Order: sequence, then structure tokens, then C-alpha cells
Amino acid sequence: MRRFRHKTLSDASHKNGVGLITATAPGHQIAEQFRTVRTNIQFSSVNHPVKSILFTSSAPSEGKSTVSNNLAVTWASQGARVVLVDADLRRPTVHQTFDVANRLGMTNFLSGVATLAEVVQATTITNLSVVTSGPMPPNPAELLGSSRLKQLLQELQASYDLIIVDAPPVNTVTDSQLLAAEVDGTILVVPQGIATKTGVRRAQQLLQAVHANVLGAVMNRVTDLKSDGYYGQVYQGYYGRTDN
Repeated sequence: MRRFRHKTLSDASHKNGVGLITATAPGHQIAEQFRTVRTNIQFSSVNHPVKSILFTSSAPSEGKSTVSNNLAVTWASQGARVVLVDADLRRPTVHQTFDVANRLGMTNFLSGVATLAEVVQATTITNLSVVTSGPMPPNPAELLGSSRLKQLLQELQASYDLIIVDAPPVNTVTDSQLLAAEVDGTILVVPQGIATKTGVRRAQQLLQAVHANVLGAVMNRVTDLKSDGYYGQVYQGYYGRTDN
């Protein structure tokens, strides 16, 4: 696993992966905040248990991979069998974060040239497996809109307690809409001081257009003046869906 070295996620996460503070420093205050977010998500969906959760954002470089990857670790550490799927076929990061190969992955399965057993990889985290993006395709939206996506999710649900999908930003490409229509729940990652109200509203409207089950939002990069460095700006808060 690779440690995060930069304060911005734009290019660094694409090249080096995201920081897994929940694995490298589980006793850290921020790791505890990720566990709190996990617990809040669990309680918010207690009446309608979800087996697949998609994490997305309104725009690029807003921390959705950091949030989804760290939450995958916290769920796995709780004893759940978790599989993290890198569905950001245009700017994948999961293979870098967990230091695994990306020769075969989601695009290979969706194209019908690989089986599930060939694309699922174990990680150094107990109970956590990953499906990387695979080679970058020329037609991501067409692949994600195929019946093979449903087959992938069905096969994964048969073997895992929870599927976490790291998806592209909603407002940038249609990929997340296609994915959100197939999973049990969707969570928006909203960085304080970076995401705009217009952008978040637009993302919510696009998700509602495909009848996505929006569970809530995680607000990240909330400045904690008592913390130093990048992680001091990823102080999480979860805001569950309301019926208003």
C-alpha cells in the first residue's frame, strides 16, 4: 500500500493511489472518523440493508476514492467480506492504492474476455478483495451500460457481504448514472469549500433521474485546526438522507 504524499488529489491519486490511514494508522483520529461514518451509514440503512454502495462526487478531485477506499478497509476490519470495485474506468486508482496488478479487471469482465475469478484480487487487508479497472477502454459508458454489469454485481453479491463501488464524478460523465441505477445505494462525497452548491444539486438531479437510491453525503476536507497535514483536512461527517 502506498502512503499519500500530496495535499491535492488531482494527479497524485491517479499516479500513486490514495492514502489508507485506516490501514496505516488505525488509531489516528481520522481513522476513527471513518469508522464513525461507517457506523452512521449502517444505521441510516438499517431498515433497508444494502449490499452494494456506490461512492461518487459532483466533480473530479473531491476525495471520493479516499473516502470509499478507507471505508472499505473499515468494513473489512469489522469482519465483513468486502470487495472494492474500481469503476472509474477513465482515471482508476485502486490498483495503485493497494499495489496490485491492473492487467485484468472490470473492463475485461464487462467485455466478456475474463471471468470473475480472474479479475478479483486479494489485498493485504484481511477480508478485503478488489476488482481493478482493467485496461482503459475506448467506450466506458457502453461497457457500463451492458448486461454484463448486472452479472458482475450479481456474482459478487453471491460471494461478498458488501460491494463498494468507486465511481467517476457524476457531472463529468454518464458512467456514475449507469452504475447508480444498478446498486443498492449511492453516497455523494462533498468537500467543504471546494464543491459548489450548484454542482452538488446538479449531481443529485442526475442521480434522481435514474432513480438512484441516494443514501446521503459524506462531507470531507473539513478543516480541523488541531490536526496537521493532509489528513487534518479530511475530517469526515456523514449526512443521511431525509424524507423532506
